[in-house]
Amino acid sequence: MENHHSRIGIMGGTFNPVHIGHLLIAEQSYHQYGLDQIIFMPAGHPPHKQQMKIAGNEDRLAMLRLATKNVPYFHVSDYELSKQGLSYTYETLTELRNKAPKNDYYFIMGADSVLDLEQWCHPEIILQIAHILAAVRGDTDVAALQEKARQLMLKYGGQISLLGAPEMDISSRELRERVADGASIRFMVPDAVREYIIDHGLYRIGGVPCPIRS
Repeated sequence: MENHHSRIGIMGGTFNPVHIGHLLIAEQSYHQYGLDQIIFMPAGHPPHKQQMKIAGNEDRLAMLRLATKNVPYFHVSDYELSKQGLSYTYETLTELRNKAPKNDYYFIMGADSVLDLEQWCHPEIILQIAHILAAVRGDTDVAALQEKARQLMLKYGGQISLLGAPEMDISSRELRERVADGASIRFMVPDAVREYIIDHGLYRIGGVPCPIRS
């Protein structure tokens, strides 16, 4: 990280796999808040997703690099993947701030994560370090989200803003299910990511090859 003052967006998650929705949210964050760069940071062992079947670290990292390689302000970090044990957002943000305290940090998350933020480990530290950008989907109860954001800011301080991301109703879970069923995921993920999933046999049931229809 450079020493001069920068506005850094952090986009965490399992990216299992990364899809067009993730990229659109990152792009909207970059432009709406005048960020200098977006760092995609895949989680190694997220404590709230211990029951999910997650593709290997190297596969998720490779797919992210393929998805972002042509965007100069998109970067991929393996910081959380290289850690031992569970990945906690407050620890990651604390480490980033310690390394570059002059930077402004923006943590990008889904609206549902804001509603659950008090269940995260040390939400007060997260809000102290980062400006939260909440991506609103078509099914989001905006009034409930705004009220929860108001309560969190009153209790912990910090800043939570709504992110007007383009509507894109795609989930990684849906993509995994489609791959397992042999259905097409074209246009839901970047072509390079789609080809990687096919070539490496990811998300197939019991490892049994399922032809992905075009």
